[in-house]
Amino acid sequence: MPPTATGRELAGRGPGRVGFRSPGPLPASSRPVATEILLLGQTTDEARDRVEKYLDDAFLAGLASVRLVHGKGSGALRKTVRDLLAGHPLVESFRDGEPSEGGTGATVAALKVG
Repeated sequence: MPPTATGRELAGRGPGRVGFRSPGPLPASSRPVATEILLLGQTTDEARDRVEKYLDDAFLAGLASVRLVHGKGSGALRKTVRDLLAGHPLVESFRDGEPSEGGTGATVAALKVG
């Protein structure tokens, strides 16, 4: 059985102390953000809302580029995603995915540094 800490050993631990780690959720900027978002099956309104939030999260996480998977289908999601990216202040540029990235079923966006 491992030894338990005594009051004296715990005495320097707590908020404001070196080595103290607060329980609870991490701030948004510390949470890992995926490098891609899957939008398949979403309506254009749902996709627009998700992409807006995702771009903010990705920028705050310091990602240089992201992949948005919208599929080929009718092209409605692709058009919505690209229209949003074209006017978004955090997006430097965007392009079709390479064949290994999903081809025309995905869009890769480079985010502004900063």
